[in-house]
Amino acid sequence: MTGLFITFEGGEGCGKSTQIAALKARLEAMGKTVVQTREPGGTALGESVRNLLQYDDAGQGMSPEAELLLFAASRAQHVRELIAPAIAEGQIVLCDRFLDSTTVYQGVARAIDSKKVDTINQFAIGDTNPDLTILIDLPPEIGLARVHARSDGQLDRMEKEAIGFFQAVRQGYLDLAKSEPKRFLVLDGSQSVEELETQIWQKVEATLLPL
Repeated sequence: MTGLFITFEGGEGCGKSTQIAALKARLEAMGKTVVQTREPGGTALGESVRNLLQYDDAGQGMSPEAELLLFAASRAQHVRELIAPAIAEGQIVLCDRFLDSTTVYQGVARAIDSKKVDTINQFAIGDTNPDLTILIDLPPEIGLARVHARSDGQLDRMEKEAIGFFQAVRQGYLDLAKSEPKRFLVLDGSQSVEELETQIWQKVEATLLPL
């Protein structure tokens, strides 16, 4: 039996973590085996890369190209060590960010050639593509305000970008979702936590679990 691979995407402060935890709880209540993971991260190597990308002083002044390749390196290990084996064992993998983040953050917001980004993404993930991608759309001004409120001003390297960067990220996500409507579920992140949880569950229950 083959498992399922569901990814969550969106800008900073959109509420991905809360919704992943809620979906995991619902699935486990049904007796499903669920793996919750994140990017960058998910493996020992990936978590080290995450620290370098977000907090390490060595990451200051990082070039967009180096950033792209570090995300891809973390993802390549993540897929082969954790995600693909779990899916093969019939488990449900819920991942906070995946290749779409790289397409949007590095390809669109960092303005790296989209064909190059796509080639690197595909090399990193191999045949492991999401069955469903849940995009929680939220104006970046709202999301960043949430981030500032919860972090007490202690922002990571990416969160310190200018508002124009995050506006480009948001539009990039919406354009990407339009190009792959069968894979994406786009939700209004300004709704209540409960409303979002219900809409996600309706989609998962109706389209994926019967398979």
